[in-house]
Amino acid sequence: QVQLVESGGGLVQPGGSLRLSCAVSGTILRANAMDWYRQAPGNQRELVAGIISGGSTNYADSVKGRFTISRDNAKNTVYLQMNSLKPEDTAVYYCKARYGYTNYWGKGTLVTVSS
Repeated sequence: QVQLVESGGGLVQPGGSLRLSCAVSGTILRANAMDWYRQAPGNQRELVAGIISGGSTNYADSVKGRFTISRDNAKNTVYLQMNSLKPEDTAVYYCKARYGYTNYWGKGTLVTVSS
């Protein structure tokens, strides 16, 4: 069973930065993809950024140029660097790992962007 634990959320002012971490109990080298999702109150969960085993990345249009996903295979950790944060980035951020046809989710970390 793979377990994911997100951390790094918190309260930040508009224009500020946060770095989220997702620590994975299994080796992420075997993961087909690692993704960050977010869910704001009243909204559906949406894909924010993803990175596949080969290293290619993809981003939602709303975060392109502001967010960066990366991975540290030695630490089995995936990161989401978030810059120029906006109030509309406020959400619970979830990490997901895909191994074959199985998805594993973390419990999420809350990011609040407010002055």
